[in-house]
Amino acid sequence: MLSGGCHCGAIRYEIRGEPINHALCHCVDCRRSSGAPMVGWAMMPDDILHVTGEASVYASSESGRRHFCIQCGTGLFYSNDEFLPGMVDVQTGTLDDPEELPAQAHIQTAERIDWMKCAHKLPEFEGFPPQE
Repeated sequence: MLSGGCHCGAIRYEIRGEPINHALCHCVDCRRSSGAPMVGWAMMPDDILHVTGEASVYASSESGRRHFCIQCGTGLFYSNDEFLPGMVDVQTGTLDDPEELPAQAHIQTAERIDWMKCAHKLPEFEGFPPQE
């Protein structure tokens, strides 16, 4: 079982089953809604996701719905009854232990920010970079 929640703790969830996949999405909608260059999503049947607390829902497109915590703003879930009936995506950055569910693919790469193709080559620091 996987568990997670929002930043402030008002919303918690458990995934009681196996997600179908885990993909890193590069689409403009995901970037703008998260403020991040890509978003990790685990897709699953909605009946294996058990949520405590109430997420607010934003209609991000005609049929797409993004669910987030009204208290802290954390994006949590995505649903689309037209294209993905009975399914829900969970933002995997909100998992208590994201290491438990490795990503399997990059999706929507036609919209990827070009510099993300080589982001793994940037310098790395375990904390903040040294101040000069």
